[in-house]
This record gives sequence, structure tokens and C-alpha cells, in this order.
Amino acid sequence: MSEGKPTDDPDHRGIGHLSSPTPDFAALRFPAPSVYPEALGYESPPSFSASSGSALQAIFPPIADYAFLSDCENTCLIAPTGAVEWLCLPKPHDPSVFGTLLDRAAGSFRLAPADAAVPANRRYVPGTMVLATTWQTRTGWLAVRDFLVVGPWHRTSDRSALHRRTPGDFDAKHMLIRSATCLHGSVDVALDCEPSFDYGRVDARWEYAAATYDEVVTTNSGFVSLNLAGDLRLGIEGRAVRARHRLSQGESCYVSLSWADHPSPADSAEVNICLADTNRFWRGWIDVGRFPDHPWREHLQRSALTLKGLTYASTGALLAAPTTSLPENPGGQRNWDYRYTWIRDASFALWALHALGFDAEADDFLAFLGDVVKPEASAAGTPAPTADLQVLYCVDGTKAVLETELDHLSGYDGSQPVRVGNAAHNQEQLDILGSIVDCVYQHTRSRDSLNERSWRIVVQAVETALRRWRQPDHSIWETRGEPRHFTYSKVMCWVAADRGARLAALRGERDRADRWWTAALEIHADVCKNGVDNKGRFTQSYGSGNLDASLLVLPLVRFLPPEDERMRSTILAIADELSDRGLVHRYRADTTDDGLDEPEASFTVSSFWLVSALVEIGEIDRARQLCERLLGLSSTLGLYGEELDAATGRHLGNFPQALTHLALVNAVLHVIEAERHASEVPVGPDTPPTWWIATGRDERTGTKPM
Repeated sequence: MSEGKPTDDPDHRGIGHLSSPTPDFAALRFPAPSVYPEALGYESPPSFSASSGSALQAIFPPIADYAFLSDCENTCLIAPTGAVEWLCLPKPHDPSVFGTLLDRAAGSFRLAPADAAVPANRRYVPGTMVLATTWQTRTGWLAVRDFLVVGPWHRTSDRSALHRRTPGDFDAKHMLIRSATCLHGSVDVALDCEPSFDYGRVDARWEYAAATYDEVVTTNSGFVSLNLAGDLRLGIEGRAVRARHRLSQGESCYVSLSWADHPSPADSAEVNICLADTNRFWRGWIDVGRFPDHPWREHLQRSALTLKGLTYASTGALLAAPTTSLPENPGGQRNWDYRYTWIRDASFALWALHALGFDAEADDFLAFLGDVVKPEASAAGTPAPTADLQVLYCVDGTKAVLETELDHLSGYDGSQPVRVGNAAHNQEQLDILGSIVDCVYQHTRSRDSLNERSWRIVVQAVETALRRWRQPDHSIWETRGEPRHFTYSKVMCWVAADRGARLAALRGERDRADRWWTAALEIHADVCKNGVDNKGRFTQSYGSGNLDASLLVLPLVRFLPPEDERMRSTILAIADELSDRGLVHRYRADTTDDGLDEPEASFTVSSFWLVSALVEIGEIDRARQLCERLLGLSSTLGLYGEELDAATGRHLGNFPQALTHLALVNAVLHVIEAERHASEVPVGPDTPPTWWIATGRDERTGTKPM
């Protein structure tokens, strides 16, 4: 244990879309966001499980109460009790070491007061992914800081076999540090570390690393080796390592859990160095971004930090979510594994990253896309568009594993089955082709360049889209019913042809540009003919008559001008008919064959898409009000799950979800930019890069590429 002067509370009080907003922002002076009355007056959340009732409700924390930590390679979730309840090693898609999130016997790691389970305050240290938790006990106050260590680049004698991106100045240390400081009085601190490998199937075996009590290691062969060290006296009790120590005011203690060869901190001074390095990394990163001087700035920054935390720095991939099988319908079967990177997320990610000024991350994601697509050149030197694309990949670039069920786990809140792997990886989802081409298109506009590798990706994706666009598929929602002619997929095939034609024209390939442009016009006409009902609204699929939230993306990809009556009618119909208390569902589960006969909550991404779409059609006030409502429904730490229960505001689904935070960035910037234009405050020219101007590009909807 180390002693020092009394310490202040460590968490002390503070903490683009295709038509991307201008990078400059003006300060807006409308009131700070407020929560709608219905959000403030929500009824108590329902029982966590229809089958298990209050017993499970008492032992599974609400999904929104988890904190998320990352070092840009590994992630973990920490419950409000101070227990790490989810950590998968060595990669995000590998089996869990701590899995209490899905079964209360699957392992956890707690450092907290011995006689308290509810903290007085939890928040991130401003501008970082360091969690600061303050506890009040009957005898004193305790502050705990948790962080996954990021330090200066340390690979001086060898290269990583996995690291494919250009190395930066910082790198993950593969270590979780937990430090506690007594702020007032005295507090008994308890440590309980109980790993259980392979999703709770194999209990950890421990042994002391030396003659003292301050370091232990696991000895399970075939599993990642864990090293637990600190300035506590550690005792081994079966699979658990326990410690207990009384801290008086000004005293502190720490413990580190590592899964690499780096030495553990020798004392509290080295812990402070690790903390300073980690803070410097996160704050240095967030300082690069462009954020408006606006009351919603904090929401944008927390979303940006969350997205950075979901990146896999070694390859540039973006994790859809760090969890698997958190239920969309508690007690039901809508439990999926999201610990992969979806090709579809590429274009959404570039919208947000470029709009906020994080071009390096956008570059890395595009490079990862090039790694997994790998189009081969033919003998004539042109890409051979024959390779099939997967919908999703592991973050290390390998193909996703087959979907299986873990019958030995109870599931969060009794929700079964618990799934690992994702069967959607081999579905036919034609919309990803448009996402790929649009990804390159955005990158080209922002960087004023189009390299040969990216061009090969474009050719492969466009040619594949032109061959397959007439076929049915499973589309963006990955429905497990029969394939259909989804309107969204057809539109994204149009995006592939339209953006591809513009890029071909930029390269001077007139014949290819004309052929792709002709195909884009054909697809566009087909959608307008078959994807619109007798009310003049776009429908979920050809001939269905159903609404679908994916259609909110149509004005964002410039399929039609926002003033087109079909576009306006579709957006307003979704807002009025596909919403519950203002929150948007993906579709009506009772009229859409998605392979599961059970309801689901509102899809948070769809609600943020509605904000952007309302701005596009000029409904600024309505968009701002909905955006305020959604921002008010974030978790206390500014995070979002995949879905929200419209009646209770309860977060559901995998957590935190990247696509939700990407949609939040787009929606918030849409509203801020619309308010800026309304206030007529000049902030500089709103123009594309000079290369595009010099080549005379006309980016208006429906214009032929020059």
C-alpha cells in the first residue's frame, strides 16, 4: 500500500454524412437539451425475464448501467457494482474470461468497498476512456479508477504479426489497471478475481509467481495466461484470488491484470505513469477532432471516443459491439453476436469520422476493407469481379465463425439461446456493395486522391452489383425469412453504380462511366416503379406495402431530392406510423417475416436516422425535438445499446453499438448545421475539395458524371 496526501475526488464534476456538414461550426445559443416529460415520467422497467421474474431482475444490472473500457484492441464492460463482467481474450471475438454478463457463474473481477454495492457517482474522466467511480461507505469515501492501459509504442525489438496498419506513437499494453484511493475516513477494500475460461466452462488455476503474496499467474494450458499483481496481499481460493485491506484517508492500493509479457507496475508511481500515458493518448486523440461549440458537443465527443474504443487498431476494423447475445427482447430469442466488423458499417463510419475530422481512422478502415476484399487482377490488368464478399469479418480480417449456441449459459436475464458466431456472414445482402463504393467515393472526395487498390475495390463491387441487383436478398436487417426484393438493397445497388460512374469519369474512363451510369438510371427507374405504393411512399420491398426504417437513408444517399413528394411522404409516414412514442422501429415485426415470431423494441439507429431525414426535408424543429429526446435517453455514461424500449427508455441489445453512435454523430451534426444556416452565421465556404472543383464535378442528384 502507498500513502500520500489526501486526494480530491478523481471524477470531480466534470467530464458527415454524404452531404457532410462544413468542418467549421458556429456557436448556437438555443437552450441546452432537455428530456421530454414522458422520458422523465417513465414507468418502472418491466421484469427482466418473462420466465424468471424478479429473481433475475435482482442479479442482472440494466444493460445501460455498464461502463465500457477499451485500449483499441481489447474491451471490457464493468457493472455498477465495480465488477468486470465481460472480457474476451485475446481478441474481441474469442471466448470470454469474465462472462458474468451472460451467466452469473461465468467469472468476474471486482475491486470495490467490501460493504457497498451501489456507487455514489460514476463517470469518465473528461476526454478519456478512464472510468472514475466514487463510493460512499459507512466509514468513508473511496475513489476507484479503471482503465485499459495505452502507452508509448513499445515494440522495439520485434514486429507484431497482426499489426497491419502504420504504427502510431501509442499501443495497447494488454493490461487492466484498477486503483483505489481513500478520500475521507477509512474504507475496507475487497478484491475478488474469478476468471473462468471458454465462456465459463473452465475455471482458472492459479499459482504464486514468487515467494511473496503480491503476484499470481494462471496455469491453464491452452488458454491465455493471466497475471494478477499489485500491492495487496493476494490469496488463492480455488478459481478465485481474493484480497482485503483497510485504507485510511490519503492511502491507496492498486491491482493490474495483464495477458501479455509486459511487466506489471512495480508500485503506485508506475501506475500513475500508466494512467498519465493513457490519459495523454485519449485526450491527444480527441483534440484532433472538429467539434462544434455547442451544448451537444459532449455527446459528440463521447460518441467519438466510443467509436475509437470500438476500433481494432492493429487492422483498422470497427467492432459492431463488444458483446454477444444481449437480448433485443428480454427472455426471447433475438440474441446475436456482434463482436465482428460489418462491411455495411464502412460508409456510415466514414460519414462520421470524416465529418469530425478523424481522417486517419477513416483511412485505416478503408485499408482494412482493402485487406478483406482483395480483388485479384486479371491477365489484362483489370480487376476480376468474381470474388464473393462476406457481410461481416472478424476484426483481424479472418472470416467469421459459424454460428453456434452455448447451452450451458443461462443468458442475460434468462434470454436464450446464447449465440457465438453469426449466421448472417454468408447471407446475400446486396446493400453492402453500395456501402463499399460509397466508402471509396467519400474517401476520394475528402482526400483528393483515388489509389489503384481502392479502384479495384470499386470495380469489383460495381460489377457485382450490376450482375445481382435484380436478385432478392436479406438486406440490411439480415432477416432470416425468405429473401425478397428489398427496396433498400436496390437503392444501394444504385449507389454502387452512381458513385462508381462518377469515380470512373474522374479517372477518365468514359466508356466504363457511361455503362455504369446507364445501369444506375435503369436501377433508379426500377425502384421508382416497383418500390412505391399507391400512396406515393417507398415500401420495404417490391409489392409489400410495408414501411421500413432503412428507407430513411434514401435522402442521405441522394436517391431523390429531399423536396420530392415521394421522399417527404415516406419520411413522414415512418415518423407517424412506424414509431412508438416518437421512437422508430426497424419494421413491424407482425407483418415482416424475419424468421422470429416475437416483438422487438425500437431501433435506436432508426430514430437517429429519422432526425437526419427530417432535417433533409426541412422539418428542423421536429428534428431538434426528437434529437433532444434521444440524447436524453443515453445511459448515464453517454452510451447506447442497440434498441430502446419506447415505454420505459430501457436499453436493449448489444452494448455499446457502433452503428448507433455513428447515426448519432450524423443526426447531431445535421441539426447543428441546419440551425447554423437558419441563424445565418457565416462560417466559411461550404464546398467540396479543390480537386473536385477543378475537375468541374456536379454532385447534384441525378446529374451525369462529367
